[in-house]
Amino acid sequence: MRIGIDASNIRGGGGVTHLVELLRVASPSDFGIESVVIWAGEATLQKLENRTWLLKRNESLLDRSLLHRIYWQKFILDERLKNESCDLLFVPGGSYAGKFKPYVTMSQNLLPFEPKEIKRYAFSIFGLKLRLLNFTQTKTFKNANGVIFLTRFAKESVLKQIPLNEELTTIVNHGINSKFFGNTRVQKPISDYNIKSPMRLLYVSFIGEYKHQWNVVEAISMLRKKGYPISITFIGSPDEKKAFKKFNHSLNQFDPEGIFCHYLPKVSYEEIDHYYKNSDLFVFASSCETFGQILTEAMAAGLPIACSNLSAMPELLGDGGVYFNPLSPIEIASTLEKLIEHKELREKISRVSFANSKKFRWERASNETFSFLKKMHSNYKNK
Repeated sequence: MRIGIDASNIRGGGGVTHLVELLRVASPSDFGIESVVIWAGEATLQKLENRTWLLKRNESLLDRSLLHRIYWQKFILDERLKNESCDLLFVPGGSYAGKFKPYVTMSQNLLPFEPKEIKRYAFSIFGLKLRLLNFTQTKTFKNANGVIFLTRFAKESVLKQIPLNEELTTIVNHGINSKFFGNTRVQKPISDYNIKSPMRLLYVSFIGEYKHQWNVVEAISMLRKKGYPISITFIGSPDEKKAFKKFNHSLNQFDPEGIFCHYLPKVSYEEIDHYYKNSDLFVFASSCETFGQILTEAMAAGLPIACSNLSAMPELLGDGGVYFNPLSPIEIASTLEKLIEHKELREKISRVSFANSKKFRWERASNETFSFLKKMHSNYKNK
């Protein structure tokens, strides 16, 4: 059996990380799969480790614009799959416009299926893009021979809008790279910190409308006014202009001299684990996540976590964190204060979240993915 992977629209972020990690630990032969052919842009292919069973394919259109890649997928990919004698197509990007059968796709972006989140973007270009993605992914999911979801929450959210046969779906959690795993920290009372050596908080995520960094800035300001010796580092690229403007405004309003709020727009994946290991507490204020890779990395790092109570976060973190409404700076501040004041609570939740993080393994994700691909191929053949 030979599988083809269409990674034509996998070009950065979590999508590339997923492919890199999934294929790095994969053992397709355990599932009767002799080889895997993957089509992607050159930059994506270069990040994939070489394997004897992995055939990398690049074409000039795959390194060009979105329209070029859509054209390639719709009018060229099917022929490539036939020429390579592929038995099944895997589309991790969630959108497929071709006619090849059977194919299995994957839901890695929940935003197009969250009306409340789409409203944040109104009729901006990105808002229109989300509405278009809803259309294309709905069609892709309906026509697919199988759909992989990353969390139960994501599956339930999509199935509220698209009537899918649940027997043709599965849930496969992402894994965590081993470099993020540390040890649960020895927690110190807040009295051991001072303004010159504050408790260090961390929030990692790109600057976006549904990440609510500005609410966290305001919450930290409230706690500083109460006299708590804390600081926070925000790490994440300024992907959305409107959101970045709101974030900058909050920094200028609440910490104009940059005394307790620090922003690093660019930290490489190779370096990011050091920031987890050098922090005392993690904050995650997103209101929409298909999975929450960053959250699981913080869990693996053994950090006590204050987290959004929305979307898939409670499913991942469980009893390993304390929760807040990310839309309320007052509630964020109150939740953080509870953690800051209670060393024993920090110790307890960091132990629980660290233990929970161990179930998120890329080996498991890879095995479950290839097992499902094999099963869906068999279902198609036995129709």
